Amino acid sequence: MVNAGKWFLVLLLFSGTALAIEDDLVRQADKMLKSGKAKEAYALLTPHQSDRAGDTDFDYRLGIAALDSGHPNEAIFALERVLATQPDHLLARAEIARAYLAVGEMAISKQEFETVRNQNPPVEVNATILKFLNAIEKATAGERTTKRSYLEMTLGADSNVNSATGSGQVAIPALGGGLATLSGSGVEQDDIYSSIAGGFNVRHPISPEWGIFSGVNFNKRFNSSQNAFDTQSLDINYGFNFNKGDDTYSAAFQFQQFNVDDASFRDTTGATLQWQRKLDNSSQISAYFQYSELTYPNQTTRDADRYVVGTAFARALGGAYTPVYYLGVYGGRENETANNVAYYGHQLLGARVGGELKLDPQTTLFGSASLESRDYGGTDPLFLVARNDMQADLRVGASYIPAPSWTVSPQLSYTQNDSNIIINDYGRTVLSVSLRRDFN
Repeated sequence: MVNAGKWFLVLLLFSGTALAIEDDLVRQADKMLKSGKAKEAYALLTPHQSDRAGDTDFDYRLGIAALDSGHPNEAIFALERVLATQPDHLLARAEIARAYLAVGEMAISKQEFETVRNQNPPVEVNATILKFLNAIEKATAGERTTKRSYLEMTLGADSNVNSATGSGQVAIPALGGGLATLSGSGVEQDDIYSSIAGGFNVRHPISPEWGIFSGVNFNKRFNSSQNAFDTQSLDINYGFNFNKGDDTYSAAFQFQQFNVDDASFRDTTGATLQWQRKLDNSSQISAYFQYSELTYPNQTTRDADRYVVGTAFARALGGAYTPVYYLGVYGGRENETANNVAYYGHQLLGARVGGELKLDPQTTLFGSASLESRDYGGTDPLFLVARNDMQADLRVGASYIPAPSWTVSPQLSYTQNDSNIIINDYGRTVLSVSLRRDFN
């Protein structure tokens, strides 16, 4: 059941639209409700119901008191009397939507909430109603097919579009330490870029326990000057999930095509198995196994089989700013499939941590950090050492909802890849802002 909290009542009462208080009884009940004493208000008003039923101010307060003290059916009767005489009473309509939600009448609750939203309520009230609508959507998702899609546009500045070293000349041990001058594509290049992305996802329940899902996503990035590093990706996934109590099991099959400069660079085909357990109402753990077959159409010696296993934990702390955090660790191996190229294969070990803070109903701050080490399996033929990398990634940003289904998100990310082979040693900073439109 969705928890329709008292804070929604307080928000409405202080929104500047509450009705005038007409007598001491209603005034006293109002004071109790604003102090979070719904049970006391309910006990105060109930004995007067036979005399005051039909009085809009009385019935409205009685409805709120009944709802927030655990009597949603009585709340519905009281609020219906208000709406019978004042159909345009938006506050009563919002409260009866909460009451229907409390008794499990999701469809009616959704209809009433949407009626209030269509009357252009204050921004804070609108954002709160949207939260309830999203909760209803999640609660009923298992009962019907859900379809979601989005479009996103991004503008940004990238300090190193080709993830290359900043050194224009490097010593090549295989050539006796002689210096080699790298071409422009081998040295870091900064640029301004734009991108467009979109996707469509669908989920369909087969039974209360079983469901299937599928999705397709694309992304196209255009660099302002460095067009040779324009990228394009297409991702397709499909799979199924099984729910049993607090456990969810899923299997997904994935395909990705990644192009650079409109030419095929890498194709990925694979599958992911995942288990997730809900520990309580605010935390969960998960574990997963992922296999990917990597093929490089124009450089087949880099073809590889990649295996990754990992686990993660997430928790919502509640309280001010409703903080959420997550952390995870993973490890794996990428095995080269061609002969005599062991320097492409490697072992990997990594960790991630991140979280978010909600400043208000429209604004969320988020951040994440990750660290990954990679130890390669053979001696590089040019630099005559086994390659070792340590990559750190940091990301901070915010998301702001200016209107329902619209999100603006500025982000700053930084990558530092430290390597004992200079051409793989680089830093990269990306600053961007995106505009996203969701369609449900």
